[in-house]
Amino acid sequence: MRAERVFAYGAAAGLLGDLLLGDPRRGHPVAAFGRAAGAVEQRLWRDHRGWGALHTLVCAGGATALGAAAAHAVRRSPAASIALTGAAAWAVVGGTSLAREAGAARAPLPHLCGRDPQSLDADGIARAVVESVAENTSDAVVGALVWGAVAGVPGLLGFRAVNTLDAMVGHKSSRYRRYGWASARLDDLAGWPGARLTAALTTVAGGNPRGAVRAWRADAARHPSPNAGPVEASFAGALGVRLGGTLSYGGRVEPRPVLNGAAGRAVRAGSGDIDRAVRLSRRVGWLALGVCAGARLLVRGAPGRGRPQGHLTERPVGHLTGHLVGRLKGRAS
Repeated sequence: MRAERVFAYGAAAGLLGDLLLGDPRRGHPVAAFGRAAGAVEQRLWRDHRGWGALHTLVCAGGATALGAAAAHAVRRSPAASIALTGAAAWAVVGGTSLAREAGAARAPLPHLCGRDPQSLDADGIARAVVESVAENTSDAVVGALVWGAVAGVPGLLGFRAVNTLDAMVGHKSSRYRRYGWASARLDDLAGWPGARLTAALTTVAGGNPRGAVRAWRADAARHPSPNAGPVEASFAGALGVRLGGTLSYGGRVEPRPVLNGAAGRAVRAGSGDIDRAVRLSRRVGWLALGVCAGARLLVRGAPGRGRPQGHLTERPVGHLTGHLVGRLKGRAS
């Protein structure tokens, strides 16, 4: 069985597993990675960019190498390769947990996005949740699928490792301003394609394609995050609401631009805006699976890219990425 079919079947199984099972309350692989990354930080931490870069290399590189080694070990068995891809996809995507936490609003808000719920009224909390649903659609679902299509299981695990490191050390506190610099920059780079695909699919899956495109073009660049901007702006336009504005993170007030301010209304608690955002997020996630699997099939079918049917390989999209992942697998074997 060809690798592109392995990815399509495995990723679909992973998304179905997330839909039916959600995240385990104990023993989640991402939580285990977080504990390991925390242990590495305890040994390496210095108020220096170079030590932070080493931390990023050890943790993200280790997760990617583990995925490469696992994929290499099962490469001759299509069933095992699909099962491994499905397990990896289930472990790294978080659509169902995101939907559950979004529905709970005030209590899990700091867990969703690090904001201070005490500084927000009910409408402010609803707006913050919608923004977090939008951003995490890219971070927790679409971005992982993009890198899974590019590099298989190593791409799935590597992307989630980078995203988790950014959440752990990539923020601008006194401890992590230098140490977390590499993790934050790598997360920006890794999240770039997934954020643009999320924004594009939002224009298709939302109820207002013109509004989504208009808000994306007009307001995305005003957001301080290069990846959250397109996603949140397109969600705002698709849902017909205003997002952004003044935020509070751990007692620190941060002014943000208003997204879709000219055409959108304020997000209102109890109006169903959160539920609409969650439904849009789910549609975008399944569309992303179709696009990523389809793109991999098309690239595989391009002239000069065929392989004998009996070979099961993880061939990434793009010559450079394929070369790098191939070398990584060679080292793991």
